[in-house]
Amino acid sequence: MTPKEVEGFLRERQVMTVATIARDGRPHLTAMWYGFLADGSPALWTYGKSQKVVNLRRDARLTCLVEDGEAYNELRGVELQATATILEDRPTVDALGLSVYERYTGPIDDNAHEVVRVMGAKRVAVRIDVERTVSWDHRKQ
Repeated sequence: MTPKEVEGFLRERQVMTVATIARDGRPHLTAMWYGFLADGSPALWTYGKSQKVVNLRRDARLTCLVEDGEAYNELRGVELQATATILEDRPTVDALGLSVYERYTGPIDDNAHEVVRVMGAKRVAVRIDVERTVSWDHRKQ
């Protein structure tokens, strides 16, 4: 995919599989909804005590996969090889929560702000600082 196609694909409503490194060196995989920070960086909105955050505090490397398609000739995806930055300031965490809410639940209204405020109390934002992008689109073959 071109960089523009990658950006468009990531902006579609998808689920991201996130791989962090567990204490014993094995991959720890989690399916996540994700959003975007004000600077456009993809990011996760997750509990600060979640296993993935524990892993990232020990080793900030992660790999993320977003994929789509049913039949082989429809498969497409993007792999992000990255380093995570854990952000804990409330304005950033809440803004990311609103991004995730809007992507997966619907338009932002007064209720959304309250839901995000309550749900976000124990959450952090994990910025995905992309170092390498790998993509494929079998529909182009």
